[in-house]
Amino acid sequence: MTNSVLYEAPGPAAKRRSLLLSVAVGVVLAAVLAWVLYTLGANDQLTVDKWGPLIDPTDGTFAPLWTLMGVGLGNTLLTAVLAMAFSLLVGTLLAVSRIVAARWYRWAVVGVVELLRGVPVVIAVFFASRVLPSFGLDMSVMWYLVIGLTAYNSVIIAEIVRAGIQSLPRGQGEAAYAIGMRRSQVLRTVLLPQAFRAMLPALISQLVVIVKDTSLGFIISYVDVVRQGQIVIQNLNNPIQTYFVIGVLFVVLNYALSRAAVYTERRLSQGRKGGGTAARAAQAQAAE
Repeated sequence: MTNSVLYEAPGPAAKRRSLLLSVAVGVVLAAVLAWVLYTLGANDQLTVDKWGPLIDPTDGTFAPLWTLMGVGLGNTLLTAVLAMAFSLLVGTLLAVSRIVAARWYRWAVVGVVELLRGVPVVIAVFFASRVLPSFGLDMSVMWYLVIGLTAYNSVIIAEIVRAGIQSLPRGQGEAAYAIGMRRSQVLRTVLLPQAFRAMLPALISQLVVIVKDTSLGFIISYVDVVRQGQIVIQNLNNPIQTYFVIGVLFVVLNYALSRAAVYTERRLSQGRKGGGTAARAAQAQAAE
């Protein structure tokens, strides 16, 4: 039997305790779920009238309801994609600016980052929708939401990217400078790609936050899936069922985003392995 480097393998007694604890937790969770279902049933929240329009295609309300929700879901996805793209772009530029900035103006970049980090995202969205029009920037409500989300999330991504660059060995940049690469080339071709791969889990977590934060569009009357859900609730009086379905939609979106990130990370890893194998083969052939 080989023991782990970090901890010893559990013995028979520890395995029994772990099994008993798992069973106890499972029983408690099952009891809580049963109590929730009983309470909902006692309050007529599990009836066909409440759930039918949302899950039963034969219900007369199903098609118009999901047409309405589909419009909101499409707007949510569009806003999320735009906010992700702009947040990644602006965040990367801020991270690079903070790294390469001279001391005499670095304080300005740091000040912008720290200011926006401290502002709640709901305030950023509301500020964009109320202040920008007073300066003559009349845009659709969607763009105010995108600007607010970008302002908040770009500085978070900037700190993630900066941490990724600083975590790389100094020899990476020094080797690039030694072969005559310019500073912009070192950042663009050597440091940033490695930083993105190293910080990919943190970046994906922040992108998931952006998807969830699109739900704040209802405060500026943006027609997203949450806003459409409120219209459904006003007509059908089923808030528990509607918000449950909206929550499931967000879970599915975020899970799909996470799986896409895992797939991308695997492809990048395979590319690195393939490139390393090709390089070793070329070196061996040259040596022969």
